[in-house]
Amino acid sequence: MRAAGAVLWRHTGSAGGLEVAVVHRDRYDDWSLPKGKLDRGETVHAAAVREVAEETGFTAVLGRHLGQVGYPVVGADKVVDYFAARVGGGDGAAFVPNDEVDRLRWLPVDAAAARLTYPHDRVVLERFTAAPADTTTVLLVRHAHAGRKREWPGPDELRPLSSRGHRQTGALTRLLPLFGPDRVLSVPKVRCRATVAPLAAALGVAVEAVPELSEFHDPATAVARLRRIAAEGGTPVVCSQGGVIPGLVAELTGLTDVQARKGSVWVLSFVEGAVVAADHIPPPA
Repeated sequence: MRAAGAVLWRHTGSAGGLEVAVVHRDRYDDWSLPKGKLDRGETVHAAAVREVAEETGFTAVLGRHLGQVGYPVVGADKVVDYFAARVGGGDGAAFVPNDEVDRLRWLPVDAAAARLTYPHDRVVLERFTAAPADTTTVLLVRHAHAGRKREWPGPDELRPLSSRGHRQTGALTRLLPLFGPDRVLSVPKVRCRATVAPLAAALGVAVEAVPELSEFHDPATAVARLRRIAAEGGTPVVCSQGGVIPGLVAELTGLTDVQARKGSVWVLSFVEGAVVAADHIPPPA
């Protein structure tokens, strides 16, 4: 059984202070982090945002992945994906006690850990506190499927998306808004711009050109450019190519054997120019 949830957080009035949401389920008389089962065909990312909204009345803006926890339930094993998620909207007035959740509390992290009923929820909260909550998220996308280069008769920079690529673009256009993007940047290739153009249109922003992240450019220049993009703040989406992304992610994170299939995403969490978390989202099946 698959489920998803979040450590939903917000700033308090005090400098550097934050609090997280915990919910009470009357049926079990327990306190837990907001979570719930995936609907048929739903991704863990969409489920986490939906469940947070249903259980707390707040819109969640996803950040870094906090891993999975697994535990047995009646008749099955349950696996839950958790995310750090800041409050993106709602004032709590939308919270309505129901058959599943009857109370919502905002608590400092230590108090929330003490209130939580289950050890696995406290493990997730520990993962959340292992890095700063307030990060800059950069969504590094490899362009969607564009067929085979050797089968395209025209200039490579004009190679269009395939039908599979258009399906991947649709999935990305549904996925990426869950992270609260506000800028869209792309390598000036038709297949790259086409991958993120629907997202830019939905956000009402222009697609900015970043030729420094194209193949055949100096890798050090690409790293420096992405760092500058992160330093500008917000939540940028950056579409690049398979010849660039593995080396770029490896340089920024120290990871080896970096995957970058067409239509995939790297969620990079920056704090003061350093990547504190890097999560890979594979392309849709």
